[in-house]
Amino acid sequence: MKQWLYCLLVVCVALPLGATAMPLNMTQGVTDISGQVYHLHMTILYICCAIGLVVFGIMIYSMIYHRKSKGAVAANFHESTKVEIAWTVIPFIILIAMAIPATKTLIAMEDPSDADLTIKITGSQWKWHYSYFDKDIEFYSSLSTPREQIDGSEAKGEHYLLEVDKPLVLPINQKVRFLMTSDDVIHSWWVPAFAVKKDANPGFINETWTRIDKPGIYRGQCAELCGKDHGFMPIVVQALSEDDFDNWLVEQKQLASNAAAAAAASMTQTLSLGDLTSQGEQIYIARCAACHQPNGAGLPGVFPSLIGSPIIKGPVEGHLNIVINGKPGTAMQAFAKQLSAQEIAAVITFERNAWGNNSGDLVQAADIGKFLGSNEAKTEANKAVADVTSTIAATTTDITDAVTEKATQAVETVAKVAPAEDLPTLTMEQLMTEGEQVYATTCAACHQATGAGLPGAFPSLIGSPVVSGPVSGHIDIVMHGKPGTAMQAFSSQLSPRKMAAVITYERNAWGNNSGEAVQPADVASHGQ
Repeated sequence: MKQWLYCLLVVCVALPLGATAMPLNMTQGVTDISGQVYHLHMTILYICCAIGLVVFGIMIYSMIYHRKSKGAVAANFHESTKVEIAWTVIPFIILIAMAIPATKTLIAMEDPSDADLTIKITGSQWKWHYSYFDKDIEFYSSLSTPREQIDGSEAKGEHYLLEVDKPLVLPINQKVRFLMTSDDVIHSWWVPAFAVKKDANPGFINETWTRIDKPGIYRGQCAELCGKDHGFMPIVVQALSEDDFDNWLVEQKQLASNAAAAAAASMTQTLSLGDLTSQGEQIYIARCAACHQPNGAGLPGVFPSLIGSPIIKGPVEGHLNIVINGKPGTAMQAFAKQLSAQEIAAVITFERNAWGNNSGDLVQAADIGKFLGSNEAKTEANKAVADVTSTIAATTTDITDAVTEKATQAVETVAKVAPAEDLPTLTMEQLMTEGEQVYATTCAACHQATGAGLPGAFPSLIGSPVVSGPVSGHIDIVMHGKPGTAMQAFSSQLSPRKMAAVITYERNAWGNNSGEAVQPADVASHGQ
């Protein structure tokens, strides 16, 4: 029996001592902080193993040598003050001993001061945007694993789903400060070799830092579930010597200069439909297919189809606007900084002529340049107006306040008396089509794409008393929300037309089939 106990003791001691060589153990990393975290982890692991060894050792010994068959008789006592003091004081001392080095490490991890380089990292579905402060360098970093490997038609590579088109390049032996934020949902930038994991939250800036000790390529991933392609959002960092990093900066500025020259040259080029669609298809697969799918059919209730879409079939200017500037409040990003004018022209041409759309429209890089130029002119005009307004406000505060008050009253008056007859009367088909789009982008997150809601959290709209009840009640809850619940007021978020469309959709989708068509005029006149 003693031999078995000795063997068990050897195994218990050997496991923690050999943990450093285990592939599933925390890695030591390549920064001073990652080394501190690693040693802290191992120290606490050893303490926990020692505690476990003592506790289970005493327990197993007692079970074997104090069992009933050996004639052992249980002690008969009620309490022991000394024992209670011991098992309170000893864990307290152990926890304090663990807390002191842990606190020192945490304080060091949260000290981004005196940085040599600052980089802003912006997460978006599903890529990273890196911007080097004071270097005039910024770029997007996206997954570069071939689609064929993802689909399974090719063998998976060594760095499957952990490779990007443009890695983040950092110098060694310099303190690099990261500013983390997000364009859409919560992401998390995680590189295990640096012991860096920091959330990127929309509307907020988080800070962290690193100092890399040796050159190399280090990989990580987004560590916060951020949507459909969360697993396709890798991080690759290339650490260079300080001289190589300086050379890389010079090279990037030269590449930017060349790209600007190529973009200027593309403004005078006129490409054929075949050339545009061929280039556009490649860009679509790389940039758009994750959401709208390779066949352009989208994902119902999440990402709209591009087959016969009102945007695709509508004026080219509307298509340009949504690709260049995105659509706030949805997953549609702005691609003005992600693609060149030629690439935007190509992908728009492809979308307007693929999957049976066959519009015959050709969009050239010059069209993109004109559109961007007009936007810049509007922006400059708005800035000029803002400057003049601020000057007037600074010198004539009282007059400005009076004018503002009168203007506000005038706007409210116009809003109240705005003639409902001026609003369009839409067909049921138009209302349902627009309503489905509004519902998918505004309502589906809570009530779900199927309208079934989430029991106990968000009510179902299928046969709902609000949906099947009077139209006025439905309009009222959409316009003004429901205090004390998650139902927001949408009167300031949606136009009368969009509210009319989504209400009509909800009253006729998922088997509700009320047959009622709510017009924008009905919404505009509600409550008057």
